[in-house]
Amino acid sequence: MTTGRRPTTRLGSLLAAAAITGASLLLGLPAHADEPSGGSAAPKEAPKVDLILDVSGSMGATDIQGKSRISVAQQSIDEVIDALPAETDFGIRTLGANYPGTDKTAGCQDTKQLFPVGKTNKVEAKTAVATLRPTGWTPIGLALRGAAQDLGKGDGTRRIVLITDGEDDCAPPDPCDVARELAAQGIHLVVDTLGLAHDDKTRQQLLCIANATGGTYTDVRSQDQLTNKVKQLIDRSDDTYTVNPVKTAGTDKCESAPVLAPGVYSDREKFSEHRVYKVPVKSGQELRASVSVALDRAVARDYGVLLQATSATGQELVRGADADNGRNDVISTGLRWSTNDSKGYVTTTPTASASAKPETTVCLVVSNSLAPQPGVQADPGLPLELTVDLASASPAPEGAAMGLGRGWVLLLTLTAAGLLTGLVSGWIARWRIAVWREN
Repeated sequence: MTTGRRPTTRLGSLLAAAAITGASLLLGLPAHADEPSGGSAAPKEAPKVDLILDVSGSMGATDIQGKSRISVAQQSIDEVIDALPAETDFGIRTLGANYPGTDKTAGCQDTKQLFPVGKTNKVEAKTAVATLRPTGWTPIGLALRGAAQDLGKGDGTRRIVLITDGEDDCAPPDPCDVARELAAQGIHLVVDTLGLAHDDKTRQQLLCIANATGGTYTDVRSQDQLTNKVKQLIDRSDDTYTVNPVKTAGTDKCESAPVLAPGVYSDREKFSEHRVYKVPVKSGQELRASVSVALDRAVARDYGVLLQATSATGQELVRGADADNGRNDVISTGLRWSTNDSKGYVTTTPTASASAKPETTVCLVVSNSLAPQPGVQADPGLPLELTVDLASASPAPEGAAMGLGRGWVLLLTLTAAGLLTGLVSGWIARWRIAVWREN
């Protein structure tokens, strides 16, 4: 039994559609409309993204490829606006853009919605960004609260993308505390942070904000990197909004693991941890599963993620594994298994009806060999998304009639055919030589 594999450079596309489509794409198998799709219903609203841009005085520093930080951010945002998906509601909020004075109390209230979250008039949005000049203070915590209000509440994907070159110099409110508050509200809000400066205090604060909401932190070194990362984050929101993952919590043992139906699930896994989930598989069904782990903080190089299907007694049925070296922020793998693959050691669960098909308890085990870089927080765990689907098991290839194509039969048939062809060819050659000699 072989396992499915896919490149790890694109997480969002794997979970872009319903669970069945995601698993089918991963494994290179056709999706069937009549198969159970599971999971929660797709939200009615489009994904929403609010970009927070730091326009404080320090953004005038010229240290990114010979350009000022604000000009690099402005050009990147222009390119992002041009590439916005039609489905995404997009807005822009600034901090430190309007108060030029020296009164810190007034300056720390300086955050404003530059462009409302909604369908984007690209000309108006780009014009508004072009008028910005580095001005004031850095009230990140207050800006995060404002962006959450800009996005509102609901069941759809909400993402805040913060671009800044420094830590908050206006606390309270502390931006990490604000991020935790937003995460506790359960409004499907993720905050991704991008740092244009590289001092340890700024890095730690931006990591804390991202970690609190399951977002990502990026240490920006070039304009292309900034542009590509913001585009990736917006594309990820657009790719995944049609399926809202159901929160679950894996355990360390199959006996106490949650039972999953077909669908898409979210969880968090600590470094080098094993998390287990249970899936009942009926006779004649095929289990298709995939997992993606987001690397939302700095991790040590050379790592891997493993997805195993085991029996209730711990016997491995099949595995899927993928490894990386630190160049991607998502790593994915998948597998498939059917009751036809059972070797007789799988424990089945009897059903109440004698005519009903027995179920096999399959334990899905997600584990990783990840380790944090020095100084990186281990909690909360890394975000993961698990896709589960059940389909009709594909029959094993039977070959042609009379067993042709099965191992030894095929080998003997080909050997006999080759021998016969050689004899006939030799007889014809000898006959032609004899005729030539007589003439």
